[in-house]
Amino acid sequence: AFGAAVRETYGLSETVCAASECAAGSLHLWPEVGVLEVLADDADVRVEDRHVGRLVCTGLLILEMPLIRYEVGDRAGRASDTSCACGRTLPTLTRVEGRIDDVLVTRDGRRIGRLDPIFKADLPLVEAQIIQETVERVRIRVVPTNGFEDIHEKQIARALQDRMGDVEVIVERVARIERTENGKFRAVVSRIQGRQ
Repeated sequence: AFGAAVRETYGLSETVCAASECAAGSLHLWPEVGVLEVLADDADVRVEDRHVGRLVCTGLLILEMPLIRYEVGDRAGRASDTSCACGRTLPTLTRVEGRIDDVLVTRDGRRIGRLDPIFKADLPLVEAQIIQETVERVRIRVVPTNGFEDIHEKQIARALQDRMGDVEVIVERVARIERTENGKFRAVVSRIQGRQ
């Protein structure tokens, strides 16, 4: 409608980290907003360059209540190589996987994020929620619209299995997905012990 390219922006309401996509497709960090660390999932050690881990940030803008080494709950990677085809030399975020609680765990321990592509196909859905009940079983609750059929259930299950491997997928049709107190619903819920 505006005759302009759409670019991605990453940010947090706590104002401790932000990034914007350049014309070359890199997500450049805004260093003046905060200091970003990418730490291993199970230890406070930095992960290797471009590997995904927990984001821990120290904000530089809000002086009244500074957040120091604040774990934001997101997972992503960071590239230390500052060369980009756009010419900018700012560091970049790579492989933003979303919230830590938006991650499923496979039988072999891999963490699978960015699950929204499962629903990117032209599916007759209002909304959907993924619930990992065990490492062997995942339930997908869908609110269907007219035209939703068994073939769509199979398509959704296959798309999840393509990412997770050999896992039982149960597609459950529901009238609505419950909201939290803030009016939103959780797109991914993990019921695996220690990951509520």
